[in-house]
Amino acid sequence: MRVIEKTDLLICDEWGYIPFEKEGSQLLFQVISECYERRSVIITTNLEFSKWNGIFYDEKLTSAIIDRLVHHSHLLVYTGPSHRLTHSTMKSQ
Repeated sequence: MRVIEKTDLLICDEWGYIPFEKEGSQLLFQVISECYERRSVIITTNLEFSKWNGIFYDEKLTSAIIDRLVHHSHLLVYTGPSHRLTHSTMKSQ
């Protein structure tokens, strides 16, 4: 937490790619709460908010995390083609 307290920006990439266990979810909530209204947070994810219960397994905890993240936030939704697939070196058959 001391390292996070010294940062201006926290970036969490691929949010929800791997679900958290209960303890991990609780620790992440503490991190998000510590950042709330003190520093900037960027989250990248392919999951809409309604599917975040599958990441954290607890509706109240999930709601509390979302509540802190969306307050004072900007939501950017990218609907274009995947950059990785578009620039893949693999050839489709």
